This record gives sequence, C-alpha cells and structure tokens, in this order.
Amino acid sequence: MANKKRLKKLLINREWCKGCGICVKFCPKDVLELDATEKVVAVRQEDCICCTLCELRCPDLAVEVQLDQDKDDE
Repeated sequence: MANKKRLKKLLINREWCKGCGICVKFCPKDVLELDATEKVVAVRQEDCICCTLCELRCPDLAVEVQLDQDKDDE
C-alpha cells in the first residue's frame, strides 16, 4: 500500500526566481503567488499536495519540493 506524499519543506531560491509565474499557474492548489517584487512565495504551504508541478516546470530550477520520508518507504 502506497503512502500519501507529505510535504517536509517547500524551498524557493528567490535569487534564481525571475518571476515568470509558471509555477504559480501550474499549482493546482494555489499554494504559490508572486509578491510585490515579482518573486514567488509559498502563501499556503499547508495546502500543498506534493504534485511537484512547480518544481518540474520552473525554468530556473528555483523551486524544490522536499518530501517527508517515512521509515516505511525504505
């Protein structure tokens, strides 16, 4: 039986982010938004379903989804 993915941390490298908004558009749960400086921020991290679309689609590799690994997953 597969365990549900759980978010450990959503890392955003704001120095690499160019504010294109691709990650924001792909997020199915509206976890990400662009702030006043046009950089991505995780405003609703608790709603993240760990689909990793933001990480996969970011052209600047500025987003990383870290999963919480259970001992059962080994």
